[in-house]
Amino acid sequence: MLPRIGVTSVSFSKNQTLRAELLSVFPESCFNDSGKMSEADVISFLARCDAAIIGTEPVTGRVIESLPGIGMYAKYGVGLDNIDLEVLATRGIPLGWTGGVNRRSVSELALWFMLSLCRNTVHTSRQLASGIWDKDGGRLLSGLTVGIVGCGFVGEDLLSLLSAFGGQRLIVDIEDRSGVALRFGARQVSYLEALSSADILSFHVPLTEATRGMLGSKEIARLTPGAIVINTSRGSVFDEAALKEALRSGRIQAGLDVYSTEPPTDLELLAQKGLVCTPHVGGNAREAVLAMGRSAISHLVHHFGQKKPSD
Repeated sequence: MLPRIGVTSVSFSKNQTLRAELLSVFPESCFNDSGKMSEADVISFLARCDAAIIGTEPVTGRVIESLPGIGMYAKYGVGLDNIDLEVLATRGIPLGWTGGVNRRSVSELALWFMLSLCRNTVHTSRQLASGIWDKDGGRLLSGLTVGIVGCGFVGEDLLSLLSAFGGQRLIVDIEDRSGVALRFGARQVSYLEALSSADILSFHVPLTEATRGMLGSKEIARLTPGAIVINTSRGSVFDEAALKEALRSGRIQAGLDVYSTEPPTDLELLAQKGLVCTPHVGGNAREAVLAMGRSAISHLVHHFGQKKPSD
């Protein structure tokens, strides 16, 4: 019998192209058409499956240990903070994952946040819809100092997009990114220096204990007045209470695509004048969705030794 693949990701499941491509190789596959899943939901859904395609659903130690029949997990997307990697490794269960598969989708959104906040376009668009004609055109992105916090796949791609705008580029990373800095004419600096020097800080870090709340009240106090902070990584990287207070005072502006709770429940935060926000769409450009899904399928094909219909 062919392996039965369980797709917990709603985004993958809704995409008819990805469904068809997976079914062409693994016709016994099943899809999550219900919505967001808890640990118990994941365990129940995957109980009769041989492998899984997972998005942001919890793949905790409890989930892994409750599903001894799952021989492989394939990641739809790039973030790994929802997966207990240690338990997977201990049990010898492979994880199919391709880093940076949606990098351009995320980096383009980060660039859009920069442009929209600099040029005041979202705020004036809302005003115009209310009959207010306010010709406040903001400032140019060109020539500003932009700090990239976490210069991995997305951060490096964002540096390439920013090359047309001039200005200084700062890199903050726990790894040596001197080669990247040389290639893009940037400088690798400490986080503290970036906080006090950058006009814009864009965060592209994984969620770990070291990055949780890394932009809080103390860090915000170091920012230059009028600075812009952007988060397209994970919501809990920002202390949202501290961010809301800084936005309320008008001291900074922010672009958020991610939130500590999703969907976000703090409507007061979302209503702040200096905030531009989107519903976690950074990696969800149509092209990126297909790339992420096909990456997951390819890992499964390789693992099970299947052949695609075109092979």
